[in-house]
This record gives sequence, C-alpha cells and structure tokens, in this order.
Amino acid sequence: MAWKTFPYPEDAYVYTAASLKKAWPRLHANDAEPYPAKAELVQAWIAYHAGDFEKAAELGLAQGADGYSVAHRATCIYATYLEASEKKKLAMFLEVSERCEQHQEEQPKNAAAYYWHAYSLGRYAQGISVVKALAQGIGAKVKNSLDTAIKLAPKHADAHIALGSYHAEIVDKVGAMIGGLTYGAKKEEGYKLFKKALELNPDSAIARIEYANALAMLDGKKKMDEAVALYEQAAAHEARDANERLDVELAKAEIEEE
Repeated sequence: MAWKTFPYPEDAYVYTAASLKKAWPRLHANDAEPYPAKAELVQAWIAYHAGDFEKAAELGLAQGADGYSVAHRATCIYATYLEASEKKKLAMFLEVSERCEQHQEEQPKNAAAYYWHAYSLGRYAQGISVVKALAQGIGAKVKNSLDTAIKLAPKHADAHIALGSYHAEIVDKVGAMIGGLTYGAKKEEGYKLFKKALELNPDSAIARIEYANALAMLDGKKKMDEAVALYEQAAAHEARDANERLDVELAKAEIEEE
C-alpha cells in the first residue's frame, strides 16, 4: 500500500544538493546527523526534507546500513504524523525498531541507530499503552538506547527531548514513587532535559511541543499558561522542511484543543 503524500503541497521544501549542504547545519541541529558522503544519500535526504517520505525510505534502504538513518527517520515521521491506520503505524514502528538493532550491530557508534530504536519503541509503547509496554520491558530498552545516543552524540537535541518525554510519560502513568524507584523517572529531570534540548537547538518546534505536553500532563492547570506559551511559540515557527511543517501544524492543533 502506497504511503500518503505530504498534505501541504502549496509549500514546497525542495532542496538541491548545493542548497541542502548549505542548510544542513540548521536542518540537522536536532539530530547531529553528519552530511552524507554518498550522492545517493543526498538524494534520499532531499526527498525526506521535501516530505516524500516513502521515496526517502526506499533510497535510504537501497544503500544498506549507510542509508538506515534516513530510512528510520522517514518511516518514523511518516508513521507518527501521516499514517491513519493504527495497525499499520504500529507495524512500521516495530519494523524500524528491529532494523535499528541490526543497525547497532553494523554501526555501533552511530547515534541514529540508538535514537530511532528508542523513538520507534516509544511510539509503539504509546500505541499499545505505556503501562502495558513497561510490563513488556520496553521502558528499559528505550532508556538504554537514549542514554547511548546521547553518549555518542552529546548535541543530539532530539534524544534529549525523547528522554524528557520518557520521564514525563512514566511519572504520569505509574506515579512519581514507582516511576522513580522502578524506572528512574523523575518529573524535574524530564523538564531539565527539555530545557537542554532547547539550548542545543533553540529553533526546535517539537522541543516546545513535547515540553508543553509534559507540563500539561504532569502539572495541569498550574503550568497551563506556560504550556500554552510553548505551543504558541511552536506554532509561530518558520518551517524549513516538511518535518518542521508537520510540527508547526501539530502545535496549531494543540492550541485549538486548549
């Protein structure tokens, strides 16, 4: 079944090889991904940033382990934002998590292999229920992979965001005491990680969205003004690629729900 197309064709985020290289530091302040050495992978990333996630994944997979990073990202972002079928979405996350384990074996020092392992399992956990996922031991796998990603790439802003969300989700679902004693999850540690992510990538819309989600989830009305302000900042963000545009639209949707 073909993947859905990017829903905002009126705003084209089309890069050439030259313009992508120039924009790369800004586009990848979130994941510390190195600029690709292979021309084929440059084309895969061009497709990704334009919102052609299926093509990006296909081009990445064709390059083996060297192309796994773009394939992981394209598949996960597509599944998170655009796939309507819950069954297909969960299958895609599991597919990425399994491929990431292979990626870790082939490229053990590639932070992307660990970050996307954690991301895909984390999204899968949200899909089946965090409590059920914790009972299956998924929580430990997510935390271990995020810790490894940050160790390998200390400036990986998205890994800090994901680890912040890990702390928030667990405290929310099982409580502060069990969350802290059993899973090492602490509300304030989560908040610190979101702030660190924003230090690493001040332009990140998704850092603001996930931080706001955590504030609303853990502190409710007490921090709602702060959460709304973060959503508004994210909604006003100038998107530089398809992924960022999806983040901006998500922030707008959150504001409408408040």
